[in-house]
Amino acid sequence: MANVSEKNNGTDSPTIRVSVIDDDPMICQAMSLILNDYSQGRITVVSTSYDGSSCVDRAREEHPDVVLMDIAMPGMDGIEATRQLRSLSPAPHVLILTSLSPSGTVERAVEAGAEGFISKTDAPDEIIQRIIAVCGGAPQFNTASQKQLIDDLSSSQPHARRDEARDLLNTLPEREREAVLLAAEGYTNAEIAARMFISERTAKAHLSSAADKLNMGRVQMARLVERADLPARL
Repeated sequence: MANVSEKNNGTDSPTIRVSVIDDDPMICQAMSLILNDYSQGRITVVSTSYDGSSCVDRAREEHPDVVLMDIAMPGMDGIEATRQLRSLSPAPHVLILTSLSPSGTVERAVEAGAEGFISKTDAPDEIIQRIIAVCGGAPQFNTASQKQLIDDLSSSQPHARRDEARDLLNTLPEREREAVLLAAEGYTNAEIAARMFISERTAKAHLSSAADKLNMGRVQMARLVERADLPARL
């Protein structure tokens, strides 16, 4: 975690060093004016950058306390830049600077190490308070980003369960997996044997072996196949 600068601003609070990253120079200029002019010396903008690579390089030299990071930029985007910034020592806090939040943005940003979101349309006092608060260890998610994070997690959960089920089925040898899929469709051992051109005893052995590997009974394996939501077989 970055250490806030020891430079005094006339109060007992140290000055927070901030870098602003956005591919729009006007946004960088506007944010710099807001932070330098409205923060009453509590915040100083040490640099602005227009792409992810430059901001990471400058952060290695400047050691900002907080980085305001745009998402969509040429070359290295804000997600990857955030990931690289958070791997530095000391690592700056990263707040995502955004006007739009495409689906999945909040979740990906949090996974990369972002600690909150700031809207480009937020009031100056709100932006300043979020920067100060994140330095105190408090994540900063406005209502819109909180809602999107919940929505993203809710929508990704079924996919995660599906992928987990598919991975489990893929651990089985091909013939055992085929037998499990047929059993899940409701075929008896004799019918499975006929469709696989094997003996009923071998079909039963495949299912038994698969059950041992998965530590599941026949009903549980059928539920696993259902959860995997596999494409229809031709």
